[in-house]
Amino acid sequence: MIITGLLYSAILFAFDYFSNDKLYSTYSLIFQGVFFGIATGLGFPLITEKFGGKFTSKLGGNVTPVLSDTEEIEISGPANLFRGIEATGGKLFLTNKNVIFKSHTMNIQKGQTNIQYDNIKEILLRKTAKLIDNGIRITTKDGKNFDFVVNEREQWMQNLNKRIKTDL
Repeated sequence: MIITGLLYSAILFAFDYFSNDKLYSTYSLIFQGVFFGIATGLGFPLITEKFGGKFTSKLGGNVTPVLSDTEEIEISGPANLFRGIEATGGKLFLTNKNVIFKSHTMNIQKGQTNIQYDNIKEILLRKTAKLIDNGIRITTKDGKNFDFVVNEREQWMQNLNKRIKTDL
């Protein structure tokens, strides 16, 4: 809250300093910084709490993959799949036959990616942006890499390894 207000005031001060005209008084900068800091520090979390769930449930709630007749979803959860430089948001599914990623509708790159268990060469833990321990890389036998960002990646790794070991 304090950092946001200070940053906002600093930006206004920079505009004021580098412009030819005096835009804001010192008291105005302080008032605007305090008001902006309080409004964003308290208001944003309250609005997110009240309305955020409605948006996110609509966003990922209706994501269902196209399955074969004998295929059943066993585990699913929110995930991102890197397609080039874009982290495409959607859901990751483990079925009795495939790893499936299905993007939600709020992406530029949409669609479904299926990876058969018997086509998986290795699964590695990875860091997102070389900092955050929430990534999984699936490498297929034909050399393609699929980089996922997931919550609780250790559980995903255990579930993937069970399916690959039983499939071999």
